[in-house]
Amino acid sequence: MNAVDMDVDAYAGGSGSGADVLVVGAGPTGLALACCLARRGVRPLVVERAAGLFPGSRGKGLQPRTLEVFDDLGVLDEVLRWGGPAPVGMAWKDGVRLGEHRMFDDAEATEQDPYTGPWILPQWRTQEILLARLRELGGDVRFGVEFTALTQDADGVDALIAADGGPAVAVRARYLVGADGGRSTVRRLTGIKMSGERVDLTPLVVADVVVNHLDRDNWHLFPPAEDGSRGYAALCPLPHTQEFQFVGQCPEIRAELSADDIRTLVAELTHVRAEDVREVRWASDFTVNAALADRFREGRVFLAGDAAHIHSPAGGQGLNTSVQDAYNLGWKLAAVLCDDAPEALLDTYEEERLPQAAAVLGLSTRIHRGEARRGAATRQLGIHLRDSSLSRETRSGLPDGTLVAGDRAPDGRRDGLRLFDLFRGPHFTLLAVDTDLPEQLPQLPQLRTARIGAYETYGRGLFLIRPDGYTAWAASSAAGAADLADWAVRVAGPSVGAAPAVG
Repeated sequence: MNAVDMDVDAYAGGSGSGADVLVVGAGPTGLALACCLARRGVRPLVVERAAGLFPGSRGKGLQPRTLEVFDDLGVLDEVLRWGGPAPVGMAWKDGVRLGEHRMFDDAEATEQDPYTGPWILPQWRTQEILLARLRELGGDVRFGVEFTALTQDADGVDALIAADGGPAVAVRARYLVGADGGRSTVRRLTGIKMSGERVDLTPLVVADVVVNHLDRDNWHLFPPAEDGSRGYAALCPLPHTQEFQFVGQCPEIRAELSADDIRTLVAELTHVRAEDVREVRWASDFTVNAALADRFREGRVFLAGDAAHIHSPAGGQGLNTSVQDAYNLGWKLAAVLCDDAPEALLDTYEEERLPQAAAVLGLSTRIHRGEARRGAATRQLGIHLRDSSLSRETRSGLPDGTLVAGDRAPDGRRDGLRLFDLFRGPHFTLLAVDTDLPEQLPQLPQLRTARIGAYETYGRGLFLIRPDGYTAWAASSAAGAADLADWAVRVAGPSVGAAPAVG
């Protein structure tokens, strides 16, 4: 047995070169998924072709819904510690300030929605925080390991991986998740097609730079020349670093970008002199495309993140949508692997996430083209699953604006209890609002229950909250408990017990 085999065997708990879930890619998607699985007792094998974590700031804007996910995963304190609110934009022309530009519609924190955004955190820092959390949970990433091939049967996936250019070795997994980016090897090998469009004919450069003589109080914006001779650019200060993220339009994609190339482009698009770009720490160029995979699943293989959908960076939606893919898929894989949930539960991943990705993709494209603002939709708190086969609303005649099955479960404080504290963790939660809990609880794993007094945001009734924070089932009173038991069959095996009621 070679070194890679031994690593796999040890990490998979001695199962013999196998794993419950093989995760290909250690970006934000793969790391968030691994954290979701590890805290539920599933030990995923995460492989990453690169020698270390992604070094750039690229996906720097975290939306409020993602902050809620990070709260649940136990990393929010570090995210808040190392990040900061998005600075107010400052428009420039020929080295003269034109005035402030509000890039995002303002939103105040409320009891129901405690986080505002976007929260600026370089992507490399987000990944460091998620990796540290994964290691706390007993997991890790195998860096320098390339995924090269797969076959699958009714019981699992056989994959080939190679460490540091060495010989390929076989790994057996129950499931495989491709979180390996826009050029996904997993997507290619499964034969899943991706369709889309070119959003902008002009390529973009994004780089992390250290700049002299530019204040860090604003997100500096440089509109394009009216005659079209010069493209737009922006310099955003990155919290708790000396760096700015530079984004600018460039004439063409280049095979390699040197530090001098970046200095020249900064000088061409802004009033910052080339010699004032003191350091270039990372740079990349790309065409701005919008694309969506035709499906997110092929048998026991799933796609998540950029492997499934590619966005314009406008509006800060790509990383956030990717993390929510992982959050949705993680609890479902764990339910099947650990709680005897029926395999059909995994069908709801594509059912729920593909339409959401398509909608967010359209939003990103409209923002890039100036057809939509960075408003409430970009915060992703309004994303709902009302049309999902997992959402069951038993009440009728509800007025507009009522919280219904499929909606995100809001936060709040009632009777000495914070709801997000109650929801935090890998369990379902049955919440009784201004009514009684049923005497017979549904057969759901690690079920938590609580009863609170009147709370207008929810209205009176019973609400079952999924592990990913969405309301799965709602009824007006405990009289609907029989229907809830019927619903629970979809996500739990017959041998799973239930927790006693509290509160």
